[in-house]
Amino acid sequence: MAEGWAKVLKGSSINAYSAGVDPKGVHPLAVKVMAEAGVDISTQKSKHVRVLRDIPFDFVVTVCDNARESCPLFPGKTKIVHRDFEDPAAAKGSEEEVLAVFRRVRDQLRGFIESLPESLKKGDRT
Repeated sequence: MAEGWAKVLKGSSINAYSAGVDPKGVHPLAVKVMAEAGVDISTQKSKHVRVLRDIPFDFVVTVCDNARESCPLFPGKTKIVHRDFEDPAAAKGSEEEVLAVFRRVRDQLRGFIESLPESLKKGDRT
């Protein structure tokens, strides 16, 4: 969802890549709630962070604790920053309750992406 927001909201100033330490594919409920917000992420692909290691990133942002703990080192002057968001794929409950979590995280991610890149330059909260 973060990559989708970054492409839509900051596409002219940020090259966004999304990867995971244990990719499982783009969650269908993420596709659904992003579509509700007018963002199509249905063609995004889940990839492992290893495939991106040779890209000279200014920042790598981890958005869940598992990624923070398992994130590999990146060469050069890459700064790794952590921002904690609930993992909506781990939500339990009825379909509406789980959708509510996906929507809440979607909206939180939008707010975070809107603050970029300035919020990253102000200091990290790793």
